[in-house]
Amino acid sequence: MTRSTGHPIQHRPTTTRQESSDMSIASSGLWTGVPNHDPAALAKDASDLMKALKLGRSVIAGWSLGGIAAQVFLALFPQQVSHVVVIGSVPPGPNVKPAEQLFFDTANIPDYTLEDQTILFFEPKSAASREAARRSVDRMASRTAGRSMPVPHGWAREYLGTSPKSPLFPSDAVLQVMKTTTVPILHVGGDHDIIFPVENWYALNQVLPTVRLLTFPSSGHGPQHQHPVAAGEGIASFIRSAK
Repeated sequence: MTRSTGHPIQHRPTTTRQESSDMSIASSGLWTGVPNHDPAALAKDASDLMKALKLGRSVIAGWSLGGIAAQVFLALFPQQVSHVVVIGSVPPGPNVKPAEQLFFDTANIPDYTLEDQTILFFEPKSAASREAARRSVDRMASRTAGRSMPVPHGWAREYLGTSPKSPLFPSDAVLQVMKTTTVPILHVGGDHDIIFPVENWYALNQVLPTVRLLTFPSSGHGPQHQHPVAAGEGIASFIRSAK
């Protein structure tokens, strides 16, 4: 599996009858430029892209680090966003459950095997999740055109480090925005995410007024890979119904 921090810009119809635009981090995928994994820089890139495309208020979504950037986007550019979708990520502020060392040890392996990917993005203890990992790898391998270039494995060490840190997303300013915003927010997660434990979202029940949680059982850091249809339908329902 190639490490992916996002996708090249694309415009395409989705199953929800909404046009989507995907972007990747500078210098990753098919993008050029100087890499910058700072969430504020990623949010600024997304804002600039939306302005260049003349997009109005839009749904902003991100997975993992992209999910942190999506929350920062809400704080910095609230006038550009109608909904926020965060996938397999962490809320700002203190954590009730830390990340697991296993993620860092595995993420820094130069070339992932199927077993490594299962550890990172699925739930190895579940036979159904292990099978979903195999299907996900096969699904991505079947795509032969328009693929992004592999992301160097060193980015994980550069951004994540080699051991858990706490808080995982230290930003009281973003937390305060999320406590007062009227913008609907959805988090899609797995019940055993070893880098961004979903328990940290549940700890903020009755604190974040617009946050909805969609959590899949026996799933890990990549719930959208294990449950692509259910995750997509859940996101589509959220966009249609949350006001």
